[in-house]
Amino acid sequence: MERTGIKYILLMEPQEQEITIEGWVRTKRDSKGVSFLEINDGSTIKNLQVIIEENFPDYASIVKSITTGSSLSVKGNLVASPAKGQKVELKASSIEIIGETPPDYVLQKKRHSFEFLREIAHLRPRTNTFGAVARVRSAMSFAVHKFFQERDFVYVHTPIITGSDCEGVGEMFQVTTLPIGNPPVVNGKVDYSKDFFGKQASLTVSGQLEGETYACALKNIYTFGPTFRAENSNTSRHLAEFWMIEPEMAFCDLHLNMDVAEEFLKYIFLYILGNCPDDMDFFNTRISKGVIDNLEDIARSSFVRISYTEAVEQLTKAHADFEFPVTWGEDLQSEHEKYLTEKIYGLPVIVIDYPKEIKAFYMKLNDDNKTVRAMDILVPRLGEIIGGSERESDYHKLEKRITEFGLDPADYWWYLELRRFGSVPHSGFGLGFERLIQFVTGMQNIRDVIPFPRSVKTLEF
Repeated sequence: MERTGIKYILLMEPQEQEITIEGWVRTKRDSKGVSFLEINDGSTIKNLQVIIEENFPDYASIVKSITTGSSLSVKGNLVASPAKGQKVELKASSIEIIGETPPDYVLQKKRHSFEFLREIAHLRPRTNTFGAVARVRSAMSFAVHKFFQERDFVYVHTPIITGSDCEGVGEMFQVTTLPIGNPPVVNGKVDYSKDFFGKQASLTVSGQLEGETYACALKNIYTFGPTFRAENSNTSRHLAEFWMIEPEMAFCDLHLNMDVAEEFLKYIFLYILGNCPDDMDFFNTRISKGVIDNLEDIARSSFVRISYTEAVEQLTKAHADFEFPVTWGEDLQSEHEKYLTEKIYGLPVIVIDYPKEIKAFYMKLNDDNKTVRAMDILVPRLGEIIGGSERESDYHKLEKRITEFGLDPADYWWYLELRRFGSVPHSGFGLGFERLIQFVTGMQNIRDVIPFPRSVKTLEF
């Protein structure tokens, strides 16, 4: 007796040998003397049709007991299907009802809003949309590792609990064992020497700084793990817990960094198009028309590379009606990024050399002392999808930048020491995994591309 996923059964030819499937009932349709079940086991977005004929043992009782959402084990022969759109169907010879579903099963109604489904995150994977998201997310995770492993990058697990603020903006979740209502206080400040780590600790916003320590020993490394940000932004683009992909490369300048980032995006897009065709067809048809063509176009294109100054000049000349004015020294807004990629160039754009005031302390200063060797990759529909830079490799310049950000260099002593002992040019970039999934699938809200979203006032599961 074989137990094979429906994904593979649908590719089989009709056969006399009995097979067994296990899955959940998506729909049931009764006709005169026969019942049709659509069974899904999560291996594919497609269902396998099961036929129960009137001569089936205890036919009436069995059919009555089967409801939408019920879990079944069905044994039978795979026969040719006369129905359009399916090659085979399963003619049932025995059925075991493993788990029944009562009338109040909420997914018996076929269509629900994504907002409602977020409230039942434990059930939403059973829908077509979220099953497809889960499979694409899984395939993309594998593709990330495949890309870097094929290029001899070392996968490094950086800490989730940290004493360093990588971004220097302070939007971090604190980790403490001190009594919340009555912490020890010295001179009006909390005495963290009494805390578990003996100092203030937080959940990480990035594995980059720790990743750099391994890049400066192993040359090419990458991290891929959860990160956290206590940013009070209740939007469709923000999560408090999300996953980041962060490669770091020694002996690497900004230009090589851009090459790797562009190659990485194209690799991921082509992998998903080649390995998730049914799910991508669903997204293309039901969620965001044209998403497949968009990914194919990007994979075939050469990204435009311009400076931040050039970007500001192009946007200013456009005389477009932007909500936020375009001014040198201010960060580009999403509307500006989309305009560059969709209206001016019609291609993905890499913007480099941003003003130092709007970028992080670890980015290498250019000779003009006004800009840093930063790069952002902008894509149509989304705007920024990757942010990166060449890292500052000069000890004294980095120390000065840390101080300018209002941070204490003593907290970064180990990071500074990398610049004393065999310092090298090194670069890297960061990519929010959920943003990438949003772009690939066309899903509009970032909370719908992660299994259990964590955001402002949302901690249901």
